[in-house]
Amino acid sequence: MTAPTPGALRVLLAYARPHRGVLLASLALVLVASATGLAQPLVARDVLSGLGGDGGVLGPVLLLAALVVVGALLTGLQSWWQQRTAERVVREVRRDLVHRLIRLRVPELDRRPPGDLAARVTADSTLLQNAATEGLVMVANGLITALGAVVIMGVLHAGLLAVTLGVLLTVALLLLVVLPRIRAAVARAQSSVGAIGAALDRVLGAARTVKANGAEARETERANAAVESAYLAGLRGARHVAVVKVLTGVAVQGAFLAVLGVGGALVAAGGLTAPDLIAFLLYVFSLAAPLAALVGGLSALQQGLGAVGRIHEVAAMPVEDDVDLPVPETTRTAPPSVEFRDVGFAHPGRAQALRGVSFTADPGARTALVGPSGAGKSTSFALLQRFVEPDSGTILLDGVDITTIPRAHLRATIAHVEQDAPVLAGTLRENLLYAEPNATDAEVDRVLRVTMLKSFVDDLERGLDTEVGTRGVALSGGERQRLAIARALLRRPGVLLLDEATAQLDARNETALREAVDRAALGCTVILIAHRLSTVTDAERIVVLEQGRVRASGTHAELVRGDDLYRELATTQLLAGEAGASGRADAPGEAMPAR
Repeated sequence: MTAPTPGALRVLLAYARPHRGVLLASLALVLVASATGLAQPLVARDVLSGLGGDGGVLGPVLLLAALVVVGALLTGLQSWWQQRTAERVVREVRRDLVHRLIRLRVPELDRRPPGDLAARVTADSTLLQNAATEGLVMVANGLITALGAVVIMGVLHAGLLAVTLGVLLTVALLLLVVLPRIRAAVARAQSSVGAIGAALDRVLGAARTVKANGAEARETERANAAVESAYLAGLRGARHVAVVKVLTGVAVQGAFLAVLGVGGALVAAGGLTAPDLIAFLLYVFSLAAPLAALVGGLSALQQGLGAVGRIHEVAAMPVEDDVDLPVPETTRTAPPSVEFRDVGFAHPGRAQALRGVSFTADPGARTALVGPSGAGKSTSFALLQRFVEPDSGTILLDGVDITTIPRAHLRATIAHVEQDAPVLAGTLRENLLYAEPNATDAEVDRVLRVTMLKSFVDDLERGLDTEVGTRGVALSGGERQRLAIARALLRRPGVLLLDEATAQLDARNETALREAVDRAALGCTVILIAHRLSTVTDAERIVVLEQGRVRASGTHAELVRGDDLYRELATTQLLAGEAGASGRADAPGEAMPAR
């Protein structure tokens, strides 16, 4: 559970501060409307006095009607202003959250469930919206209106006022005990709502895996546990809110009964007139509205403060603050070099992923990273793109330390084809142009032909405007991979990172596409992660990684002669290749172990 943030009220007020003008105007309207309500018992007393005497009642009745109508109109206008301001507040909060969440650093995203982060933008921001506008106005209105009623009641009869305040103060002490518990209950409930989102994101993000393994019942149970937790947390909050409402009602009813008893005795003794007692009782009843507003506003504030902790936590998460810098037009005439110089890195709470790794990827050449699972290949790619930062050592791009290069500029130079080739929901065109939205039709046509997607796209009824579905489920694995390669080549990058980019293609298409990528990549520096050595035997340099260290480097022929691990891997795969010659080209033994 997210603990309430110290200074949460200050944070809440900061969200409301840009709208203080409208909120003050809204408060003024509600106060005027409340003033018309406060005046109504006095006018009602005049009506009653007129009925018992010779004075006319038409004037007081018309005045009473006017007060009612004006109060209703002002209340309606105030409600519109307040709701409009509330929507503006939540819009700004959500924009700020969305901006930050999309720019969170990769390690932060890796350790937090996406569903929980999304809940902060949706459910939590709504609670803050109510607190920052309606809650503040209700508290101010309730407090000021109640004070106005108390002053008038004091003028009417100080003794009866003392009786009323005695009852109200007793109830107020009880409320001070209950209200803080609402804040804690809301924080727990919102945390549970985030857990529901995380559970659903886990299942829906791997729906086919869940179904293929018959895990629907287990995942339903897991999600239902989060639902039950949210239900119980919501019940705790509901109980506290119910107690608050009961206490508010008891306060008004208790004050009414006390005033009726004491006031009735005073009327019988001649110390108070009946119209004054009725007017006073009307003011006691009129306290119900401002007290309800005050308590409701305090409840909304407590709920908002419970959500502020989770929202404000996002503000403390580290973000990549240099990804929005404008990328200058490059006039690069040659591919850049990439050098790892004694680089070390460890994920938090885990063993070293890289231990003093050093190697150079020459400009315009192909450098392959090979090795068993956990050797540090993917970590090297993450470091090169500054998804994470090295604990020691330096990574140089054309001799420049990449930590001195803004991420926006660095990543504009690099194109990365991931092994699982993720595709975003949308159309083929949107995915293809994702990194290069201003690409011309001729450039698009070129990469479609290079990646052998041209005939596939031409056969589609809507062509490039065909929807690919959530996470690209409408495409095959090979189609997603070719789309990812086309997207990368369209950028004309200085450095091309390929993570087994042809792994999901059949042998014939793999060979053709690899040759096409090699031709298209002549103008850039290529670094490959290879699971199948057959895809990198012609690379200018092969770097063998083992347990986070560089074990050896050289050409394929040099490594077969000089490194035992590489020779073992190559021998195993050559044997698999011989089996493929007898009709088992796709035998499982052909692939190296996954990372």
